[in-house]
Amino acid sequence: MTAVVNTPEGGPARRSRGAKLLRAMRRAPGPTFCAVTILALLVYAFVLPLFSLNPFEFSGMSVLDSFIPPAWMADGSADFPLGTDDQGRNLITAMAYGMRTSIIVGFLSVTIGLVLGGSLGLIAGFVGGRVDAFIMRVADVQLAYPALLLAMIIDGAARAVLGTERSVGTAITIVVMSIGIAFWVQYARTIRSSVMIERDQDYVSAARITGRSNLAIIVLHILPNVMAPVLVIATINLGIAIITEATLSFLGIGIPVTSPSLGTLIRNGNNFLQSGEWWISVWPCLILVLFVVSVNILGDHLRDVYNPRLRGRS
Repeated sequence: MTAVVNTPEGGPARRSRGAKLLRAMRRAPGPTFCAVTILALLVYAFVLPLFSLNPFEFSGMSVLDSFIPPAWMADGSADFPLGTDDQGRNLITAMAYGMRTSIIVGFLSVTIGLVLGGSLGLIAGFVGGRVDAFIMRVADVQLAYPALLLAMIIDGAARAVLGTERSVGTAITIVVMSIGIAFWVQYARTIRSSVMIERDQDYVSAARITGRSNLAIIVLHILPNVMAPVLVIATINLGIAIITEATLSFLGIGIPVTSPSLGTLIRNGNNFLQSGEWWISVWPCLILVLFVVSVNILGDHLRDVYNPRLRGRS
């Protein structure tokens, strides 16, 4: 007769989940470290601004504190561990505000590209025929233009229509739309190829027999089965979108220099590299590289997990 040991409710299950999590972390220490890094940077970007003044407003800057080097250098100050810029902004706070804007722009851009490209990909793959041919030819034409160039064209057209005197909200909206429209092709082509396979499966035929409409079949049956590779693309594209925003802002055609963004901080610091104030540009560059590299490594890991042919080879 086997003795039964009473344990707290859910105890073994919790221990089992914890053991699985620890084993997964040991098997993939690199992606785990990147996930922790991303989480730490998100907390830094969205929590620190809640407890500090906006350094891009007059109340958050002082010209008397301009060009203070990092604390470990001569003339450095413990009040500004990473130094200040030409307007006296504390770089730790300024980078938190700038990174928050860059992450929001990147996330919204990826969302727009995913929704637009996903919808067109579902329609092209499910309907087929002339509709599919038309959408794919438009995609082929857009592929001839690099994403950065297309975003510059859209931004330039918006400037011609709205004028150069635009509000910060309008400028951010234009940047988000420009990057999102430039990225829809990848989602459309990926979803289209997956839908063309799934639409001939038995579960789709069974749904048709039960009287489901085409819209219900697409949304309730096909879409959940084609989202895994798309989410991987979205993860990788998040880093690319942030880089694109930083590039546009660095070139002066993205977010205004008076607004927080990693691109505007790098652009501002680039003006003082020759005079020795390297920290104004270097720290935002390092934060940008750290976040983008971590997102890309995590995206590659997710791709390996969702692709059975690659599972276990990394």
